[in-house]
Amino acid sequence: MRFQKKQIVIGLFLVGILVFLFTPLGFMVRVRMSILLSSSAAIIKTEMQTPLDTYQWRLVDQEGNDFNFERKKGEVLFINFWATWCPPCVAEMPSLQKLYDDYGEKVAFMFVVTKDNSERVTKFLKKKGYTIPVYYAKTKNPDVLTSKVLPTTYIINRDGRIIVAEIGATDWNSPKIRTLLEELLKD
Repeated sequence: MRFQKKQIVIGLFLVGILVFLFTPLGFMVRVRMSILLSSSAAIIKTEMQTPLDTYQWRLVDQEGNDFNFERKKGEVLFINFWATWCPPCVAEMPSLQKLYDDYGEKVAFMFVVTKDNSERVTKFLKKKGYTIPVYYAKTKNPDVLTSKVLPTTYIINRDGRIIVAEIGATDWNSPKIRTLLEELLKD
C-alpha cells in the first residue's frame, strides 16, 4: 500500500502535535513560547482595585508547617499560584526568583502550588536552584484570589487591596514592577 503525499503530510502533522503536547521537548517549546509572549503586568486602576474579602486562609509550607495567612495582614503581598507542569509557570519562574532575591525581606512572597505533588515541587525547586517560599492550601483561598488559570499572580497593598491581578506568564523582574513594589513599601 502506497501512501499519498496528503496522507504523509497529515501523519507528520499529527506526530508533530503529539510531540508538542506530550513530550519534554514539547514542554520546553511551550515554556520558550511563554517567555517570548510574556509582558509586564498591568496595574489595576485605583477605582477598580478590590479588597481581600478575608484573611482566613490556612496553608502548609514546603516543610509541612502550618501557616495562617492572617499573619500577613498589613504587609505588601505577592501571591503566585503555579504548578510544575504548567509551561507559563515555569517560564516566569526565573524572573520571579530574581524579584524574590531582591525583595524577599521586604515583601511577603507566597508561591502557592495547586494541583501538584510536593515531592515533584521539591525536586523541581532543587534542580532549578530556586529558593522561593512554597505553600500548599489547606483551606479554600479567599474568593477574590480565585482563578481557573495558571499562573495567576496578585500583588496586594498593606490595606489589603489588590493592585495587580495577572494571568499568564509575565516578566515580574521588570522596572515597572520594581517601581510599584518600592511605592507600595513606602506607604
